[in-house]
Order: sequence, then structure tokens, then C-alpha cells
Amino acid sequence: MPAFLRFGLAAVSGWLVYLSYEPVGWWWAGIAGISLLWLTLVPWPRTVTAALGMAGEAQERPSAGFGALIGFTHSLFCCLFLLPWVGEFVGAMPYIALSLTMALYALLTGAAGVLAARWRYGAFAFPLIYLAVEFLRSSWPFGGFAWVRLAWGQINGPLAALSSWGGPALVTVAAVYVGVGLVSLIDAASRRPAILSVTLSLVLGLVAGLGVGGESTTVGDARVAAVQGNVPRMGLDFNEQRRAVLSNHVNETLKLAEETKDAGEKLDMVIWPENASDVNPFTDAEAAALVGVAVRAVNTPLLVGTLTRDEVGARNTMVVFDPDTGPGERHNKRFLQPFGEYMPMRDFFRTFSYLVDLAGDFKPGDDTGVVYMGGIPVGVATCYEVAEDEAYRMSVRDGAQILTTPTNNATFGFTDMTYQQLAMSRMRAVETDRAVVVVATSGVSAIVRPDGSVAQETQIFEPAHLVETLPLREGATPAVRFGRVLEWLLVAAGAFLIIAAAASARAGRRGYAPTGTQQRNYEEN
Repeated sequence: MPAFLRFGLAAVSGWLVYLSYEPVGWWWAGIAGISLLWLTLVPWPRTVTAALGMAGEAQERPSAGFGALIGFTHSLFCCLFLLPWVGEFVGAMPYIALSLTMALYALLTGAAGVLAARWRYGAFAFPLIYLAVEFLRSSWPFGGFAWVRLAWGQINGPLAALSSWGGPALVTVAAVYVGVGLVSLIDAASRRPAILSVTLSLVLGLVAGLGVGGESTTVGDARVAAVQGNVPRMGLDFNEQRRAVLSNHVNETLKLAEETKDAGEKLDMVIWPENASDVNPFTDAEAAALVGVAVRAVNTPLLVGTLTRDEVGARNTMVVFDPDTGPGERHNKRFLQPFGEYMPMRDFFRTFSYLVDLAGDFKPGDDTGVVYMGGIPVGVATCYEVAEDEAYRMSVRDGAQILTTPTNNATFGFTDMTYQQLAMSRMRAVETDRAVVVVATSGVSAIVRPDGSVAQETQIFEPAHLVETLPLREGATPAVRFGRVLEWLLVAAGAFLIIAAAASARAGRRGYAPTGTQQRNYEEN
């Protein structure tokens, strides 16, 4: 019964963490999910076991192997609810495979968590262990998959403000501390440190939300427009509709130009999404002419998403087109999506599925993600890049005063993917203290203020445009300056604790540590 109940709670804990992500966005559910996860890993206090009517058996410590399965169950249920968009048009196999792969990392979370729970202050160790595994999953192999970081589900809560101090890593650690601390309140022996853990995390988040310690300054503003042209139809044949998609964005831009002319407004820049012109305007005269029509109509710099090719290979490119000087600076997407924009070990994975040949063969860029539009430095993180910490950090260090996330979500239909990605842009706004313009081919496009709130947003699969006056900021938050160093320190501490937990378990098996029964007898006496 106790083992079955723990597995059930682990599954529920993963589902609760899923509920913290957009579009549900219940930030508190993520913390509740971590609380349940920790509860499944620790020996249950007598107050809990007595209430369940199984005081003796349930107090036994779970083994490391059992903990590994608990961690796997937690992560698998979270990913199965979170990632169905992966298989929207390619079937269930890639989606299930990715979910299982992500859950394998949590074997380490659960095993190390059980071992750390045997320490007197294991509740202080587990959040760092959790972060270390999350970092591994987000970094390796092939650059990892940072989409399932716990922090993204905290964008609507008080802990999100901590991202300005330490990025998503600090938000993850704080959320786990609160979740673990809430469980520790049940046990009288650990109640005092638990209160400290919960209170300190929440207070720091609230203080960070007040802007304490920020060094960014507003140096002006810009009238910015985002154009969502929409696509003729959904599906993987999006790229076969290239000219129609380009025409849609031109037509929506002409509407924008007419509206601003009637209102007597002057735009400082207009931004198109990723893949808005998949017909390369540098090699196709008709595409170049269409882009030219749009640029002249708005009479301001236009950032265009297109596909280019150079001596290195194919590039996913954002190019600035100026009404006076023509094409100018560009950002070649630097952080590419594995198994999508490129296929690692293509020949090997082809033996499992022909779907690998749907992946592209793009080459990464090496710029800092900054382009100048009318003299304004704009930081660009194209689509998947927004999940990578360094994408916006290096652009802000290189002088970006405003940010944009051009993206193409048309291949994921009406799924949650676009809302999950918008949450990442919102957290990046808080992290960098910059406004972020999210512009998608088919939605959701949005204008995000520096505090992470959404000023405007579109619906999905409709032509639309957004116009907003946004602040231009200089200076860097602590996260931009020191976030990577802080994350490495926290991850290193977590890795050390994992090793220490394994070493202590090994010593215990050799007879150098008390058994669970001996330890309880010792504590009772």
C-alpha cells in the first residue's frame, strides 16, 4: 500500500507541475507538485502515517532505486501533459520518445533525493540536486532541451522576479525550496528551518519584484509594430505555402501602414516573424519586390525572417531592411533546435524512423544577436533561442535596448506550444529588464513590458498587428552580468551533493552508517 500510494502521488505531482505552465498558468500548482514529489521521497512523519492508518510500514525509508522510479514517474507524467505539441503533425512516436527521454534524467533526481532525505538537513540539499539535474537535462546532449525547466511555470507568481538576479535557475531553486519547505512544516523537528526556507524565498521574490538592485535606466522610447500575417493552412507543409505566407505579411503590413498614416503616427520599427519570407529575397526577385513594397509602405526599418545560404550552409536569418539603404544587418540563428532545425547523428536515428529526414540542416550563426534598426540596438532571439539563457544575455551585454522573439509556431497547430513559449519571453523580459516584442507567423504575438506583463496579444491563426510605445533601456541586471556564474555555482553545489549522497549510501551499505531502524531507535532515545 505505501509504495502504491507513493507512485500515485508522484504521478499527481508531475501533473500539478504541468498545471503551472501556460496556458493554465497556476504557478502555485508547480510548488504543490514539488511538495508532493518531496513527500514521496522522504520517510513520512508519524502525523501523516497515523492519519493514513499505516504507521509502521510507511515510515520505512524508500530505497534509492525506488526513489529513482518515483522521480521517473513524476517527470514522465509532467512531460506527457506538457509536450503533446511535439507530435501534433508527426504522430505520437516523437512525442512519447521525448517525454521518456526527459523522464530518464529524473531517475537521478529521485535516487539522490531519497538519499539526501536521510540527512538531517536534506531539505536544504534537494533543491540544489533538483537544479543540477535540470541543468544537465537542459544542456546535454546536443544542447539539451530547456523547455521543461520548472521556472517557466512560475512566471505568474512572486518568484518570477528572482530571474532578474539569477535567471531561471534561481527561480527553479527558490520554487523547490518553497515546495520542500511546505512539506517540512509537517515535521516538528524541521519546522523552524522550513519556515525560514519558505519565508526567505518568497520575501526575496517580492523584494526583487520591487526592482531593488536593478541598474537599468530608461534612455528613450520607440513606437514598435509587430505583424502577424498568418498562414493559409496548418501543418508540416507550411514551407510549401511560402509565397502565400509572404504575401499575407505584406498585406497586413500595408494595413498597418494605412492605419498609422491615418492616425498621423510615425513608427520607429516594424518586426516580422521567423519564416515570414521563406522565399529568399536575396535570390528571388519577386520576394525582394514584395519586401520592398512593405518597407516603403511603413517607411521605417523592417526586420524580416527568411532563409539564406552562405559558404557555410543554410541559415535561419532575421534581416533588417531599411527604406533608404535596403538590406542591412542580420542575425543568423545561433541556438538551433536539435531534431528540428538540424539532425544530429542523422544516419543513426534514421534506423529508428524515417521522420528524421523531416529535420533541416541549418548551420548556427556566431553573432551576439544584436541588429540596429534606425540606430536602435535590438536584441533578437529567434524562436527556440528564447529558451537558452545566453541568447538575450549576450545581446544585452552588447548594448540591446529592446528585445524581440520572432517565431514560427504554425507547425504546431492550436496546441499549447505558443503559450509556453510566450511565458519564456515574459521571463526573459523580467530577467533583462527589457521590453520584448513577440511576433509569430500564426500567433500568439504579444507586446511584453519589462516587468513581464503582457500589454497586448493576438489570437492564433488570424492576421493581426500590434503597435505599442516601449521603453528603451540601458544597463544590465545582476542576472545578465553574473547569472551564468551563479548558475554554475548552484549546479556545482548540487552535483557535489549528489556525489555526497551516493558516497554516504555506499558507506551505509558497508556498515559505516546506521540502518533505518537503528536510526529511528537512536532518534527516539
